[in-house]
Amino acid sequence: QVQLVESGGGLVQAGGSLRLSCAASGLTFSTYGMGWFRQAPGKGREFVAAISRSGIITYYADSVKGRFTISRDNAKNTVYLQMNSLKADDTAVYYCAADRSAAIITTVEGMDFWGKGTLVTVSS
Repeated sequence: QVQLVESGGGLVQAGGSLRLSCAASGLTFSTYGMGWFRQAPGKGREFVAAISRSGIITYYADSVKGRFTISRDNAKNTVYLQMNSLKADDTAVYYCAADRSAAIITTVEGMDFWGKGTLVTVSS
């Protein structure tokens, strides 16, 4: 059974930083592309960042480019999202997701497995 468990969310002031983690189990982690998505109150789920199986290729939404960094440790079956210069607009539930494709996937429909999410609240 595949499990993705996010952690690291919380309350932070605007301009601050948080690091999210997602621990994966029940799958061969190094064969999955990984992504982070978020869903703000009253809005749909949107793409944030993605990383290839090896970690060499990364891709970001324009709204977070230059502020967020996605990385992975295949030895620890974990993917991370370092979030700097946080804004009130970054407030959302952040979800980790996995996909079997060799390509970078940026759509909700393209992901195969999802975590339950972790809440990030940025106060202005």
